[in-house]
Amino acid sequence: MGVFDHAEFDNHESLHYFHDQTSGLRAIIAVHSTALGAAAGGTRRWVYNNDADALTDVLRLSRGMTYKNAVAGLRFGGGKAVILANPDTAKSPEQFRAYGRSVDSLGGRYVTAEDVGCSVDDMRIVHEETEFVSGLPQTGHDAGGDPSPWTALGCYQGIEAAVQARLGADSLRGIKVAVQGVGHVGLFLCRLLHEAGAELFVSDVNTDNLKMMTDEIPATVVAPTELLFSDVDVLAPCALGNILTSTTIPRLKATVVAGAANNQLSTPADGVRLAERDILYAPDYVINAGGIISVAAEYYDNGSEEDVRADVGRIKDRLKKIFGQAKETGRPTHELADELARSIVAAARP
Repeated sequence: MGVFDHAEFDNHESLHYFHDQTSGLRAIIAVHSTALGAAAGGTRRWVYNNDADALTDVLRLSRGMTYKNAVAGLRFGGGKAVILANPDTAKSPEQFRAYGRSVDSLGGRYVTAEDVGCSVDDMRIVHEETEFVSGLPQTGHDAGGDPSPWTALGCYQGIEAAVQARLGADSLRGIKVAVQGVGHVGLFLCRLLHEAGAELFVSDVNTDNLKMMTDEIPATVVAPTELLFSDVDVLAPCALGNILTSTTIPRLKATVVAGAANNQLSTPADGVRLAERDILYAPDYVINAGGIISVAAEYYDNGSEEDVRADVGRIKDRLKKIFGQAKETGRPTHELADELARSIVAAARP
């Protein structure tokens, strides 16, 4: 099957494959849309089962970035990159320098930052080869640095909005929340939830992440295969996507799904399935936009840390509006969010 016939191809503007024999870099960059500005999105370094899985991931993620940036009101289009990792080879500075040259070869059509498997230090190395990168070490009170805390903050505030809309609760005290994945974003989110008095249930396939989190924060550890089906109020997916499916949705006990993972719905039909079960879904690219808001402020050098905090706070208002529209119309939240994003992009096209 060719790229143009791929189920996740959505009129992407361009797709770029990169290979550097010396460093072992194998990467794909997908530019979905530049209607609103340079295509921006993080770099995911992951061990994929095969190249086809990597292609599917980058096509879905780049489209999601277009929607995320549009709804967040940013001067960014949508793009994404995946580095195909080798399970037997550690990442290296040479590989990230080669990746930086790959990004630079696109001449600014794509702006990168860190995502799963990458760090601020990795982006610092990428920056040695290209200016088209954000998520770099922070200077003073200017925007910048690791975007994970901002993603977590927006997700936390989105959970507040969802709990109020679905459960009628004005606080998170005593609310049971299952957090799937306690890496960078998940750990920051757990801290915020714990401070708010939520009762935490957590899982992670990475035992080091899990130990770090549970050494600091009281939580009930659940096996990764069972966390989705915990008897909780809120399910907060903060790992990889494609977890809400025709198989998993019937087994959910949570009445709210609100988390930081990208592409949580396996298919659009799964958003309908959630609505039919009266499970309130916070569209992932709306609730998890905090990180890219920070990245944009850093890249365009037009905001302080407090400005970013204020912009991230608007995520809650956007979700409240979507939740209200869903209640009034009876339509699934993901459909309303998708329509909004597409209308913003369409209005920007010449």
